[in-house]
Amino acid sequence: MFLAEDSELVKRFVCGDEQAFNEIVRRYQKRIYWHARQMLGNHLDADEVTQEVLIVMYKKLNTFNFQSNLFTWIYKIVTTRSLNQIRKRNVKKFFSIDDDESGFELKSNEDIVKDISNKEKLERVNSILEKVPSKQRQVFIMRNFEELSYEEISKITGKSVGGLKANYFHALKKVLELTNGKE
Repeated sequence: MFLAEDSELVKRFVCGDEQAFNEIVRRYQKRIYWHARQMLGNHLDADEVTQEVLIVMYKKLNTFNFQSNLFTWIYKIVTTRSLNQIRKRNVKKFFSIDDDESGFELKSNEDIVKDISNKEKLERVNSILEKVPSKQRQVFIMRNFEELSYEEISKITGKSVGGLKANYFHALKKVLELTNGKE
């Protein structure tokens, strides 16, 4: 099957081809979700942000100016929406009486030990990353989990490469301190 370029899909969608948008969603929905999940640390918030991003894409794809690749544009939307969700969560936490967190659900009884182990690792990573300031955490996640270059991160965030490197250095230092302090 012919794999259309992103720019061609965008052009087709802007001209009214809904199937082109569906193809863009198929290509990027998982990556959108996992980036949001890394930034937010839980499924419910990541799922909510993913839905928001898809709506924004649908409404604003006609403004895409082809100055960067499509995923860079999408990634910036995911990052912005995730940071907004973190701010909302912090406000809710500040004014909240109870501290109810959504838990991890097992999908089946198979590999329960593996699932518990994965949950514990994910919780440990998330608890360490929550202690890293948001700007540093953002760069750390983009470099380590998304494997983006500083130049790509710069395009997404609008920050200088030098500033990003400094944020990454401080994030790495903080993560190592927290990791070594807990072991």
